[in-house]
Amino acid sequence: MIGRRLVSMSATALATAALWMPVHVIGQTVPESALINQRNAEALEAARAASPLTDEEAFEYFQDEVDAAVGRATQRVWDPTSPREPSPRTPWGDPDVRGFWLAVNYVPFERPQTLAGKALYTTEEAIDAFVEALAADASVDPATVHYDWKEFGMGSWQSPMIPNRRTALIVDPPDGKLPAFTAAGRARYEAQARGTSVESRSLFERCITGNQGPPRIQTIRNYGESQIVQTPNYVLLITQVNSEVRIVPLDGRPPPPESVRSWLGESRGHWEGDTLVVETANFHKDRNLPRLRGAGPDMHLVERYTRVEDDLLLYEATIDDPTTWEAPWTIEYPWPKMDPPGMYEFACHESNYGLINVVRGAQIRQAEYEAELQR
Repeated sequence: MIGRRLVSMSATALATAALWMPVHVIGQTVPESALINQRNAEALEAARAASPLTDEEAFEYFQDEVDAAVGRATQRVWDPTSPREPSPRTPWGDPDVRGFWLAVNYVPFERPQTLAGKALYTTEEAIDAFVEALAADASVDPATVHYDWKEFGMGSWQSPMIPNRRTALIVDPPDGKLPAFTAAGRARYEAQARGTSVESRSLFERCITGNQGPPRIQTIRNYGESQIVQTPNYVLLITQVNSEVRIVPLDGRPPPPESVRSWLGESRGHWEGDTLVVETANFHKDRNLPRLRGAGPDMHLVERYTRVEDDLLLYEATIDDPTTWEAPWTIEYPWPKMDPPGMYEFACHESNYGLINVVRGAQIRQAEYEAELQR
């Protein structure tokens, strides 16, 4: 087994190494447009035509489960203006944030222009927006085969997630929009654009990190599981994807020097009333998350975890990076408790065929482009 694993790793390493070669044509760089599959729409239509089910038929198969989820949604809505009960306590007296929590939601990251000036839905509007998103999430394009999450009970609508009166995850600035980029932030944003080279693909796609923050800003609707473990002197924040663990000291120790940097940053925590406050800095210079595209390594993050109900944890995060955005910004959303508790690892692996095929496809299109130039 060990020998086979080493052979597999070596073969993958060689294949991947070949993909790092720069793309050149007669002394000039190939235009990015020439490396993109121009027949993607045609392939999708062929896949839809070959599917044994339409999206309506696929949705109908789960109709009873969808109806039950809609019924649950009408029973409970998160209202950030409601009074909060005191948090439960651990045996040693700290607020108890232990458990398995689900960081998923249907609230848009930024407030849609159609809701400008409207920070909160009414309760009825929140339910309507939730049900509309649920229906879209429970449907599936017949061309989608590999990632039909609901087949495995992994759709967000199949979780204990509840409607939310918020109209955007961003609660500050008050308009629910990201602040404007600085010149340096805009330049980093452009430099981190996803392309056809290995280095341009995300850290998640390259199996380096799990794409689960910090901060926890949902980008895909099928995962978001977390476990929080507490002791009197430490909190462990464990995320499902790649089983990443953040160890947060609570004993007042100073942060490490700026030369000590990591993908998840260096965190220190303390209690403010019922709230666990976690401050994180010292991020790796090459860190790049989809919702934080453009952020610099000196970003300062403050997260707040408050158990507002027995089965609900409120998550707040403030991102401050003057080199990237003209002002700090804050997100907020509740995490429902998972029942039954537990996490199944969503892991990357060394034979990441998706990454290899993306770049191999670009190399094939490069050869086609070269052949066309020679005609």
